[in-house]
Amino acid sequence: MALQIIDRDLVRKLLPMETCIGLMETAMLQTAAGTTCQPPRWIIDLPAGEGKCFGLMPGAMAEPEIFGAKLTAVYPQNGAKGFQSHQGTIVLFEAEIGAPVAIVHGGEVTAIRTAAASGLATRVLSNPGAGDLAILGCGEQAREHLVSMSCVRTLQRVRVWGRNPARAQAFARENASSSPVPIEVCASVEETVRDADLICTVSAAAEPILESAHVADGAHLNVVGSSVAAAAEIGNELVRRARFFVDYRPSALLQAGEFLAAKRAGMVDDAHILAEVGEVLAGSNPGRQNGEEVTIYKSLGIPAEDLVCANYLLQTAQARNLGDRIAF
Repeated sequence: MALQIIDRDLVRKLLPMETCIGLMETAMLQTAAGTTCQPPRWIIDLPAGEGKCFGLMPGAMAEPEIFGAKLTAVYPQNGAKGFQSHQGTIVLFEAEIGAPVAIVHGGEVTAIRTAAASGLATRVLSNPGAGDLAILGCGEQAREHLVSMSCVRTLQRVRVWGRNPARAQAFARENASSSPVPIEVCASVEETVRDADLICTVSAAAEPILESAHVADGAHLNVVGSSVAAAAEIGNELVRRARFFVDYRPSALLQAGEFLAAKRAGMVDDAHILAEVGEVLAGSNPGRQNGEEVTIYKSLGIPAEDLVCANYLLQTAQARNLGDRIAF
């Protein structure tokens, strides 16, 4: 047997955002159809503190028939040091004899597929004419979400905010070529989101930075930065006000920090999670029902997203004779 090694540069070369958005559709439709096995991810907090943790995300899919797992160390402060916040690997297995067939750079796949999933949710849930984008956060996911939002909506305005003004200014300079319009750097969250109809929260905040009063009617939010039950980027009233959608309901009920905080406050119950994005895609549950509603997509990330990306990368690398292969 041979094991394909797909490093960070090869992931970036072979997985453009538009392609990844299509793969996310496959992953979410299969998730909604019940043809995947995706137990809630297993996470341990690391002794180093500062929100550092280690996670295991196993999963299996029926079509393509593959299984595997992502092992990820999450270091929220890495962005300020110039490193990815998610460090890890995806190990992909084939189904015939159960052999491992690929080891893929998990950090780069996570960076792209997380934003691609938000792009898909935005395509499905936002108003078709939405184009005033506000990004809260200025790290890796801010960059990737700028690209994904550009893929699914025609952007007329882009604003960004970050706790570190110098980093926000650097983000605007370094990503100018990825934006169809100049990137405006704002001094406050309220200024950034005022009248915006697309809002991406991609910060490392543990406590809410965005409240309902700041959000205009008709806006769509991708709430991405917090991925554990104890953290929340947006306030309880905003959760209550919005039509609330997720990638995978079982995971959200356990780990969607914003939803859980509003639930503890007695403002919502489990029925407030209206649907998975895949259910909206499949037509089994409605998404946005009018232009004035606020919609939220709460992103946690699911193994099916990683598996479809890893399989696509494996097949594409082999077809193009790219990457290293080692005997196993």
